[in-house]
Amino acid sequence: MYAIVETGGKQYQVEEGRYIDVELLDAKADDKVVFDKVVMIVNGKKSKVGQPYVANAKAEGVILKNDKAKKVIVYKQRPKKGYRVKRGHRQEYSRVMINKIRTTAAKKAEETAEA
Repeated sequence: MYAIVETGGKQYQVEEGRYIDVELLDAKADDKVVFDKVVMIVNGKKSKVGQPYVANAKAEGVILKNDKAKKVIVYKQRPKKGYRVKRGHRQEYSRVMINKIRTTAAKKAEETAEA
């Protein structure tokens, strides 16, 4: 089972027990986070696509660390003009361990089908 969640203007595929690196979140390490913008949930051959989000679905996780990515060097030069600029950038990110993907609507549908 996996889900597609949206955070930081990007979409990520998440699975239980795996971690993802997302744009820096406003929380510290060991804080719980909930991604409630779930775009799609896939469970075997069953899938549910939201319009735009799946109702009553969320992915819960814990922030493992806040860190910076490897440095990216940006170098500009104009030939024969003596113009050279060298800059570096390190993007900040949060590493999140996904613990649970919940769909309360799916559980209610299963309970009504059994009854």
